[in-house]
Amino acid sequence: MTRHDKIPAMVTVKGTAINAEPGSRPVLVDGADTIPRLFQHRCKQDPARVAHREKTLGIWRAFSWDDYWNHAKWIGLGLKRLGLKRGDVVQILSEDRKEWLYFDMGIQCVGGIASGIYTTDAATQVAYILKDSACRFLIVENEEQLDKFLEIPDGAPGVEKVIILEEEGLHALEGDRYMFLPELYALGQDEEKAAPGSFEAEIGQSAPEDVALLIYTSGTTGAPKGAMLSHENILAAMQAGLRELAVEPGAEQLCFLPLCHIFERNNSSYFPLAARSIVNFAESPETVFDNLREVSPQSFSAVPRVWEKVYSRVLILAQEATPLGRLAFSLAMKAGFARADAQAAGKSLGPIKGLAVGLADMLVFRNLRQLLGMDRLKQGISGAAPISPALLRWYRAVGVPIYEGYGMTENAATCTVNRPAANRLGTVGPVMPGVTVRIADDGEIQSHGLTNFKGYWNLPEKTAETFTADGWLRTGDIGRVDEAGFLTITGRLKDIIITAGGKNITPAEIESRLKFSHYIADAVVIGDKRKYLSCLVMIDQENVEKFAQDHKVPFSDFASLCRAPQVLDLIKAEVDQVNIEFARVEQIKDFRLIDVLLTAEDEELTATMKLKRATVEKRHKALIDDMYRS
Repeated sequence: MTRHDKIPAMVTVKGTAINAEPGSRPVLVDGADTIPRLFQHRCKQDPARVAHREKTLGIWRAFSWDDYWNHAKWIGLGLKRLGLKRGDVVQILSEDRKEWLYFDMGIQCVGGIASGIYTTDAATQVAYILKDSACRFLIVENEEQLDKFLEIPDGAPGVEKVIILEEEGLHALEGDRYMFLPELYALGQDEEKAAPGSFEAEIGQSAPEDVALLIYTSGTTGAPKGAMLSHENILAAMQAGLRELAVEPGAEQLCFLPLCHIFERNNSSYFPLAARSIVNFAESPETVFDNLREVSPQSFSAVPRVWEKVYSRVLILAQEATPLGRLAFSLAMKAGFARADAQAAGKSLGPIKGLAVGLADMLVFRNLRQLLGMDRLKQGISGAAPISPALLRWYRAVGVPIYEGYGMTENAATCTVNRPAANRLGTVGPVMPGVTVRIADDGEIQSHGLTNFKGYWNLPEKTAETFTADGWLRTGDIGRVDEAGFLTITGRLKDIIITAGGKNITPAEIESRLKFSHYIADAVVIGDKRKYLSCLVMIDQENVEKFAQDHKVPFSDFASLCRAPQVLDLIKAEVDQVNIEFARVEQIKDFRLIDVLLTAEDEELTATMKLKRATVEKRHKALIDDMYRS
């Protein structure tokens, strides 16, 4: 594909100018063809406007686009004075906070490549990424994250400077290799005085084809790979998002998923540049639901595990209500489901059902949405993993609009999405502007467009394997497109189960249906080369503990809870209920509970809380063998 010499016509979406013809080159957002140029334009356009908020000592404090610009400038110039060259990778090992965005923009503006490491990664994983990316500059948040660097056996000799954001507990730290953030700011300020306008000059050198960021895949199979995404890739994603999921300027949103993952990076670093929305940083992963209530955002993006957790909490609250409260909730849900089903069918409710829905909204759902912090929500997005259609139907019933989308790191998380004007439960929506999708002969979904990445860092062979001979991205997912153009994901090519009887089964749909149970947090279906399907189940701790307390089931810890006969009967009833929905060959004949609590620190889970199927099967081989021993 060659660049077009002629600049395409422009249109305005929510006050932001974008190309009139999606997928055309150059990709322009408000006249900018790179992330740094768009950043500069946005900061100079309205410097006093609020860009983001963060809590300090329990109080939400606002920071302007001018604050954003100055801190990114000092970081970029400070790194340049330390020796950062164009094309160098800088790794960020920190929880979400405003400084994450300052570094992201500062690094890119001076030609560096911004990358991130999950804070849940162990020292061995940190060492691998530092070495693989040839990282010279590492940003760490605090003493806890610095300790991981210090634990690396060979000392990560390629890292020349470690910049630390928080000084607490590290006042005695010595050595030229370490620097605190205020020192970097001071270096940047000195550089600005010595060479006025040098930051803007560096921005002027950025090019659409340059690698802007390096996103390491979560490593569900093998070692993580660094996916190279260009400025053009990200601006094309912005353009598609603006057209289909346009956010009003000044709209509030909450940042809480890891910023080193492309899903949250788009949502909280790049899309706000285009939409001029306000990013609020959650205090910690543990306070997300409290912060959600405080912010009450108009836009909220989350992985299915979060939406499932909210649903489970509501069910617990309903169970703890008075008999009158439980009756009111039950009647309201009946009316809500009637509304959800009518919306899905494109039909209007009759006057009687319409009245029932109005009463349900006024008496139950409005208070519920306020309690959840979703009373102003205009757009909820679920991505990064499959979500149960039944769960989306439930949210639609209570008046919370959630739209499921589909993408992957390799196409800038931009492929298909449901939207207000085109939403079909059970699908991941029609393609986004500038993207084309096709289904290969083996059922694989393949995508094409300007969002497709440049390749894997230092892995040309893997890059070649990821693209077809005619340049389409192999997603590794299997699915189908219906007559209206809606894409449905049915599983992963590598996860297809071929039973001993020769039946091909994709486990994703079965697992998704199991996870809709508020007693089941996750499930892995087993059965490759075996006579029947079985399943490993992770129970939902909060809901199962509540069940045990209500039914006077004795337990002392999580493991004993998983062994309780009443709990096993409870999960068996949930599995049996799901089995009714599937053909005999697809039914679960036996199951075992994983009796250890898993977190993102465990090897079985990715940082986005997806089970690593191969790791789970290997780690719990004894449980699997026990299910087939007879």
